[in-house]
Amino acid sequence: MRGSLALVGSGEFLPIMADFEKSLINDGVKNNKQPTYVQIPTAAGQESPERLKYWEQLGNKQAELLQVTPHFLPIFTREDAHNPEFVKQIENSALMYMSGGDPHYLANSLIDTPVWNAIYKNWQTGASLAGCSAGAMAMCTEIPNFRFTKREPTPGLNILPNLRVIPHFDKFFKWIPDSAAKVLMNAPENSMLLGIDELTALVRRSNETHWIVQGEAKVHILQGAPNQELLHGDQVELLPLFT
Repeated sequence: MRGSLALVGSGEFLPIMADFEKSLINDGVKNNKQPTYVQIPTAAGQESPERLKYWEQLGNKQAELLQVTPHFLPIFTREDAHNPEFVKQIENSALMYMSGGDPHYLANSLIDTPVWNAIYKNWQTGASLAGCSAGAMAMCTEIPNFRFTKREPTPGLNILPNLRVIPHFDKFFKWIPDSAAKVLMNAPENSMLLGIDELTALVRRSNETHWIVQGEAKVHILQGAPNQELLHGDQVELLPLFT
C-alpha cells in the first residue's frame, strides 16, 4: 500500500502550505503511521550553517502550527545517510519531506543508502512522501544539468521513471539563461514533462489512481499528454509512473 506522493513547486513549511502539509500527515496517519513528520534537508547540505538553521526553525514553526512532532534530520552528506539513528526516526513517520536546494547533491547523497531505503520502505507501506523543488526533481530517473549544460544528467532516485519535473515554473525561466532552459525542456522521448508553479503541488493520494492539483497557481503538462494548464482541484490521469 503506497502512501501519498507530492511534487511541490515551492513553499515547503510556509504557513500558506500548512493545510496541504497537514493533509499529507493525515494520509499517513490513516495508514497507521505515527503523527510525525521528518524534514530531510539534504539538498541544502552544502549551504551555510545559518541557512540550515533557518530551514530547521521554519519546519519546527510549521510543526507547532500543525500540532505534530517534527524530526529535522541533519543528513548533509552521504556519510550521514548511513546513520542508523536517522533510519530509526524515518521508520513509521506519517510524512517525509525532502526540501529544496541542489537536486544533484540530494540524489548523489541518498541513492543506495540506508536512509533512502528507509524512506522508500516507509512510503511503500503507507507514509506520505513529498519533494519540494530539488526534492521533486530528484524523484525522477535523471536530473538534467541545467547549471552545467555540457554535463550528463545525474541519476535520480527513480521513483518516477517516466517523468521530469520543472519546479518554480512560473519564475524559473526568469532566473536562468536560454541554454539552461533548453536543457530543462529537452526531456527524453516517451517521458512526461511537468512544470509546477510556486506554492503549488501535484499530489497522488494513497490508493488513488489520479493526481490532483493543490495550491495557489498551476501545474503545466508540457510533454507526454495533451498540453494543458491545471488549477487547484483539477484532476489528471498520468502515464504509469511508479517503479
